[in-house]
Amino acid sequence: ATLIDDLRTLAREGDPIAALEPVDLSVVINRSWGTVETSDATLVVETDQRIRADESRLSQLLENLFRNAIEHGGHERTITVGAMDGASGFYVEDDGPGIPEHDRDRVFESGYSTQTDGTGLGLRIVKRVAEAHGWDIDVTEGSRGGARFEITGVDTVSAD
Repeated sequence: ATLIDDLRTLAREGDPIAALEPVDLSVVINRSWGTVETSDATLVVETDQRIRADESRLSQLLENLFRNAIEHGGHERTITVGAMDGASGFYVEDDGPGIPEHDRDRVFESGYSTQTDGTGLGLRIVKRVAEAHGWDIDVTEGSRGGARFEITGVDTVSAD
């Protein structure tokens, strides 16, 4: 059932987005966190940005990043979402084992998974959602050694 759900989501998430609406990123982050089996993981939100996004697809992006951090890093992780310094966007970072540098380009490929029961579609969906928004996404090492996904090219909305 997971594979079928992932394939349906993958098909939908690559579609162009018709309209972007102003959303409170922290609200979407917290709502998305509530839909993921987080066990003993901790969420830290370090952004109060308002961005232009398709809220349901942004939720899917966040849920997949949260799920990936917990499934690959363990259930006692701390996952931080914050604003990018010097760029328009946000990051999702965990304190898990990270992603080896030689695998970072491959994690977004369809079917790539380090888990025997993984579909290899979760991060592919994340990339497709980002691309559908016109955003860029990169993976690097986090400040605490884990994985850090940086989403840039995001349109922010001023709080006027």
